[in-house]
Amino acid sequence: MFNRMVTQADKRCLRQVQSFVQEQLEGIPCSEKVKMAIDIAVEEIFVNIALYAYPQHIGEAVIETETAEDGSFLVITFRDEGLPYDPLNKEEPDVTLPIGARPIGGLGIYLVKRLMDKVSYRYEDGQNVLCVQKYLKKN
Repeated sequence: MFNRMVTQADKRCLRQVQSFVQEQLEGIPCSEKVKMAIDIAVEEIFVNIALYAYPQHIGEAVIETETAEDGSFLVITFRDEGLPYDPLNKEEPDVTLPIGARPIGGLGIYLVKRLMDKVSYRYEDGQNVLCVQKYLKKN
């Protein structure tokens, strides 16, 4: 099933976005751990769009979800027309360093890559397109 939400890329819209994504999981048996991982990933990605995609104004963000017919996985696609930015090209943080010794930034996308099963980015038609996929059922 495919669903789409268009909202302002504003941190105040985060709960709306998270609710939209969680609604897609209704009726699909998956663990609370999986739901929490999805919720954290959605928060990290959407807040980054809200904070950095549109430095001069509040733009739009599009969130698309697609669930497999058998309920085995969920794909969430985030689209924005903000500054082109591929978060997957950022060097991964050295998580072995003490917190005070780590440079600021990069931990959110690192977390997303660890929590989700697939993460991809592309820039097309003037849009940043970040896709994440999570398997909902154990094979």
